[in-house]
Amino acid sequence: MQVNRNETPKQKPLKPCREIGCRNLTRKTYCKNHEKNKGETMRNYNKYGRDPVVDSFYKSRAWQRVRRLAYERDNGLCQRCKANGHLVKADVVHHIVEVKTDWDQRLELDNLESLCHSCHNKEHK
Repeated sequence: MQVNRNETPKQKPLKPCREIGCRNLTRKTYCKNHEKNKGETMRNYNKYGRDPVVDSFYKSRAWQRVRRLAYERDNGLCQRCKANGHLVKADVVHHIVEVKTDWDQRLELDNLESLCHSCHNKEHK
């Protein structure tokens, strides 16, 4: 197979910077003006935005076990896409009633559903 060296490599399309209110276009997540802020933003979120109790729950063996059971029960498929007639691989096991809302349901298999990233992002916007 020959490679034509005159062809330019395909570049990612331009998209808006993820910084709120920024209208700059970039091929990365943040524009050059906000690239340096992303690490600081994430550090602040991890330090002040996350609930340490919930965060430690998601690292527990009990969660890993029940997450695996839910994923196996759903055959590794996104349940929302499946309901719409599409077979899409699930990436996330989602709590129907959030952990912060009802701590007692955090390990209930009936409170879990496997979702793809797209459906999970629609749920949590």
